[in-house]
Amino acid sequence: MFATGVENSVPTIDNGRVRVDEMESCHHYERWREDFALVQEMEIGYLRYGPPIHRTWMGPGRYDWDFADETFAELKRLNIVPIVDLCHFGVPDWIGNFQNPDFCDLFGVYARAFAERFPWVQLYTPVNEMFICATFSARYGWWNEQLSSDVAFVTALKHIVRANVMAMRQILEVRPDAIFIQSESSEYFHAESPSAIKPAEIMNSQRFLSLDLNYGRRVDSEMYEYLMDHGMTREEYHFFLDNRLKQHCIMGNDYYVTNEHRVAADGATRASGEIFGYSEITRQYHQRYHLPVMHTETNLSEGPLGTEAVDWMWKQWANVLRVRNDGVPIVGFTWYSLTDQVDWDSALREKNGNVNPLGLFDLDRKIRPVGKAYKRLIQQWRDVLPTQSMCLAVPLVMPSDAERAYAVEQRARAKHMIRSPSASPAVQDGE
Repeated sequence: MFATGVENSVPTIDNGRVRVDEMESCHHYERWREDFALVQEMEIGYLRYGPPIHRTWMGPGRYDWDFADETFAELKRLNIVPIVDLCHFGVPDWIGNFQNPDFCDLFGVYARAFAERFPWVQLYTPVNEMFICATFSARYGWWNEQLSSDVAFVTALKHIVRANVMAMRQILEVRPDAIFIQSESSEYFHAESPSAIKPAEIMNSQRFLSLDLNYGRRVDSEMYEYLMDHGMTREEYHFFLDNRLKQHCIMGNDYYVTNEHRVAADGATRASGEIFGYSEITRQYHQRYHLPVMHTETNLSEGPLGTEAVDWMWKQWANVLRVRNDGVPIVGFTWYSLTDQVDWDSALREKNGNVNPLGLFDLDRKIRPVGKAYKRLIQQWRDVLPTQSMCLAVPLVMPSDAERAYAVEQRARAKHMIRSPSASPAVQDGE
């Protein structure tokens, strides 16, 4: 699955008074038809995409579907498969932020309402980058609640992951063959001195917390104490252990040059640049969760030479092939996003209007060198990789085939499997 995305990040800053809306900043609201045409022109079959949550979810049980109706109808007409991103770094003003425990159940209802309105949609990322969202909002103090404490971090994390789980449960009741692709940041923390080993080890355990909870995997004793000491209850912890939805998931992982960190003795971190790289870090995550993998995000700015982003793309693709050749079932690759982004140079902490040249196309919708290179890559590899193995195939239903007999039968079989007592494995990883 070769993919790109239209970013729908909407965190708030300035104590909730200012919202950073990437769809607005990148002019997608006015140019969405053109953007979808570019996806089709690139021969990209999959698009990470979702309705802007703050403009769509107006209150409990209240929705404004106008924009979603138009855009998803066009995606269906073009037969582009959306990987629906329902919550990307922000919530509507009426919810407040991720410290609000009501978010979890309410978001599940919202996800169900979306699935009922668009029953032909099969692929979902209910909450994007759960670990990063909790970290930037409640540990670094950059977004949304803008808090900086372990208690705030654990609170945000448990609410975000529970909301993701509730969304999966609700969507499966509507679309039993739904597949969930967890787009999560793949991180690693390197100790820069012997005295930094301990804080680096703790951070390397914490990086797994969002997926451990999401997949119902028991955490180690140190992380259990950390969660209990900072606001998670035993009942909340067992909610995650008892929700066994891993069999419906693909582990989507994101990798950027900023995903590896140097750790000092006092626990301070700074970017280390690429040391292990995507293939090694993905191997670590796969050994932990044993799920099919999709590379769900990467990019690099087009630098002064004009070749930096192209070289990075080819490096990432080489890593994908390495992972595949090592026996990890990897099913997709994504350059993120379709167009340049705005203000990611400050991690969306400031609303400056700085254009970051990260896209396949610039904001005038003119193709960049990396866009041309990605199109060539797709043309060269799309018919080669499937012939290497037919044993693993994602059971996808294309939008144009949603009502065909085989698709209806697939949903019926999936519904029967969900209801079967043997559908959930008796033993989970780590038990």
